[in-house]
Amino acid sequence: MGNPATVRWMAGPSDDDVDHGQLLLIVSASAVRRLFGSLPSDQQGCFHITQELREIALAIWDCAMPEAVREPYRLAKSIELLCDTLLAIGEGALVPVLGDGHLSLQDSRRLLQARAMIDDRWAEKLTLDMLSRACGLNRAKLTRGFRTMFNCSVADALAEKRLECARTMLLSTDLAVASVGYRCGYLNNASFTRAFTRRFGVAPSQYRAERLAA
Repeated sequence: MGNPATVRWMAGPSDDDVDHGQLLLIVSASAVRRLFGSLPSDQQGCFHITQELREIALAIWDCAMPEAVREPYRLAKSIELLCDTLLAIGEGALVPVLGDGHLSLQDSRRLLQARAMIDDRWAEKLTLDMLSRACGLNRAKLTRGFRTMFNCSVADALAEKRLECARTMLLSTDLAVASVGYRCGYLNNASFTRAFTRRFGVAPSQYRAERLAA
């Protein structure tokens, strides 16, 4: 229970994976599916926990109640901890612990802010300098940390968001292809067509025609 406090979610851990000096909750996959509909997508994730989750864990760990009530109390708090933790993981509310440890919890949260900015403002002309200033990280830490946390570059994440939105817009609107590209952040039709073709294997006009004809 030292600092920093973390939680590790593992599917089917072996005895070698378990640190018996830590609080351990074991629950069947079927029970998790019954409660939440599915298992968390990141089945081997390690995350920083919130102060609220830490307090629940400490209540279980440090319980000094009489023996007669200690077991049912710990069981109830364990269920609370399990449910709150799995909900937080499923909602993406917990900050992942990066493997090499070169980023602090605060910097990890700043990276999540940068990703949220890309997801919310993808149609704007976002630059590394803008993202750096907005999230409070220098360019080097932003680019290195972003790749470590999301397994892609800032430019890749922005392009993926724009192209996915362009694909949706091609099928849901009657806008000209060039207008779709412009609304998705591409300054000219040639650059939009090149990017779209690299990503989906066909030009945007052909993609629209094939999908609408199907």
